Amino acid sequence: MATQALGRLRSARLLTIWTPEDKEFWRKEGRAVASLNLWISVPALFLAFAVWQMWSAIAVYLPALGFRFSTNQLFWLAAAPALSGATLRIFCSFLVPIFGGRRWTAISTALLLVPAVGIGLAIQRPTTSYPALLVLALLCGFGGGNFASSMANISFFFPKERKGSALGVNAGLGNLGVSSVQFLTPLVVTMGLFGVFGGGPQSLTNSTDHPSLIWAQNAAFIWVPFIAIAAFAAWIGMNDIADAKASFADQAVIFKRKHNWLMCWLYLGTFGSFIGYAAGFPLLIKSEFPEVNALLYAWLGPLVGAVTRPFGGWLADKLGGACVTFWNFIAMALAVAGVLYFLPSGGSGGSFAGFLSMFLVLFLTTGIGNGSTFRMIPVIFLTERQRLAAGNGREAMEQAVREANKEAAAVLGFSSALAAYGGFFIPKSYGTSINLTGGPEAALYLSIAFYLTCIAITWWFYSRRHAQTPC
Repeated sequence: MATQALGRLRSARLLTIWTPEDKEFWRKEGRAVASLNLWISVPALFLAFAVWQMWSAIAVYLPALGFRFSTNQLFWLAAAPALSGATLRIFCSFLVPIFGGRRWTAISTALLLVPAVGIGLAIQRPTTSYPALLVLALLCGFGGGNFASSMANISFFFPKERKGSALGVNAGLGNLGVSSVQFLTPLVVTMGLFGVFGGGPQSLTNSTDHPSLIWAQNAAFIWVPFIAIAAFAAWIGMNDIADAKASFADQAVIFKRKHNWLMCWLYLGTFGSFIGYAAGFPLLIKSEFPEVNALLYAWLGPLVGAVTRPFGGWLADKLGGACVTFWNFIAMALAVAGVLYFLPSGGSGGSFAGFLSMFLVLFLTTGIGNGSTFRMIPVIFLTERQRLAAGNGREAMEQAVREANKEAAAVLGFSSALAAYGGFFIPKSYGTSINLTGGPEAALYLSIAFYLTCIAITWWFYSRRHAQTPC
């Protein structure tokens, strides 16, 4: 009977009964279904991040391909996806309870085909207008928006003690799309992978004025078949949860919740730092150490941050999210101080080895912090709801869990939306600091000051002995 029940649960696209906090249900039926949804979600999110960061790798080729754009125009092509992605996250964070996790994951993944195909076609013609390319860059924001809905969806499937690990795996492996697109693009453009279907090569003039042939469109086309497969897998393999249904009005209650805004600030410090440092790292290397080939090292930072995110979620499950987050922000502030120490200054050339090491430590802490803060959110809202329902019977407690899951999912998405603006403002702060003072030091000191506020908030509200909401 248990086997038959599990089979029905797996095959049902709409799960009318879903109680992961019930240990017996979780052991017999829930774990297998939750794991299946997680492992379909991961590659879909990986592809979303790859499309979102595509322009960071493509823009550097445009001048040599014959596109006559200014440096500022190229910067906006790389920055536009961060702005649109962050804005789309605000809306995507509320869509899973409205459309259902399965439906929205399939639809949102399929939408990635629009910028991927469009960019592959557009960059084959140097006559393509700048406004057309800017629109395609903005459409890459679909990939950034998907993160909010993906994390909100996965949060519904797992019990409290496993949310940190599950969300860490989903986001951590998904974040690998950032480093993967930067690592793979220089490789795939060197070969005609798609034959007549992918278009012909373009002439690329290198620094010695010797033309070589590349297939720049492959940087976009390489993701198309995988996007189609991932969208189809989500449609046929994932599930919607009936209890997760909620209107926008139901979810809008989070705007009245103090902990929503506090966790938005903390997640800006972790994920905002990750995506911002990933976007600005190559330019910062080029600016401060011009003799170094930035592309040889830039992808290492996002890789470290992505790989350590699941560890951050696991560690938070073991030690508590607030404890891990508190000490992690201290480490982040110290790592930025280390970066400052190794920068060129006062006529000295600085130390690139020390600079790179400190930045890798910084990326490592962003990954751990991403995992621990996302573990904090569902625990905070579940604790708050259970406190209100205490002493009112089992039915009230079950309702509290359902309401807490809906609120936490909305906060997970909304906080990720605001944090994504770090992908624009951090590299922009470097540029502004360099323009005004001749170096990035002012922007880095500002980062330290910001992390100090995060340390204070985490300690006062969540990690001290008599904190209001320990988590």
